[in-house]
Amino acid sequence: MSTAEQVRAFRGMTRAGTRSVLIYRGDLITGAVTLVIQVVLAIAVWRIVYSGRGPVDGVDARTAVAYAAIAACLQSVLLPWQFSSLPMRIRNGQIATDLTRPLGLIWQVFGQNLGVLLGRLPLGAIGLAAAAVLGALTLPPSWAAGLLSLVATVGGVMVAMLCNLIVSMVTFWTFEVGGPLIVYRFGSAFLSGSLIPLWFMPGWLRASVEWLPFQAQVYTPVSIYLGQTRGGQALALVAIQLVWVVLLTVLLELIWRRARYRVVVQGG
Repeated sequence: MSTAEQVRAFRGMTRAGTRSVLIYRGDLITGAVTLVIQVVLAIAVWRIVYSGRGPVDGVDARTAVAYAAIAACLQSVLLPWQFSSLPMRIRNGQIATDLTRPLGLIWQVFGQNLGVLLGRLPLGAIGLAAAAVLGALTLPPSWAAGLLSLVATVGGVMVAMLCNLIVSMVTFWTFEVGGPLIVYRFGSAFLSGSLIPLWFMPGWLRASVEWLPFQAQVYTPVSIYLGQTRGGQALALVAIQLVWVVLLTVLLELIWRRARYRVVVQGG
């Protein structure tokens, strides 16, 4: 299979992933309404917390509210409840068909997950529009910060997709991964800073979280966009994202080498 054919196959999996999201319009509408409610509540809570108060640890009310709204939208795109069909395909035996395709399984799953992410982008846009209507959004302090936050967002997406896929791989050993996925989703939502910004965490907790890959998913791009992380510190966080992409890719390859020998096709 030539490189061009592999690219076409990857694009085909991406389109299939996008269609799998857009075809269920009722689910999309429900997700949009849920996200708007989440954004409105987050804005209301942080405005109440800051009511009558000045900046806390150098963060003013406008920045905290904008962070909460943007983080909620980014989380809804990166951490959906069902972020991969791999567990289902392992349980029902469709993994056997996947393994016979010319395009490798990992690339098939990445293509599908990327398509799902692209299909969920309208939800994030609707959430940001609701935040803008409520006056909760701010522009980045400079065009350089805006551009670097865009780069950091791409890095955060790659880290999130790798983490999601590694967790999904647990199905090769357990067949039922619902519990671990729920724990992972809530844990990553907290550790990524989408619920509470890292700058409000106790020193010992923030120091621990900074050793994990989750902050790269949400905290890094949003803090750079809002100008809370600047200059060399911002570049260092982007470099850390790149390091995590490399480490997680190596870890994923090691897990996949062991998982491929444990494939048990039920009924196939």
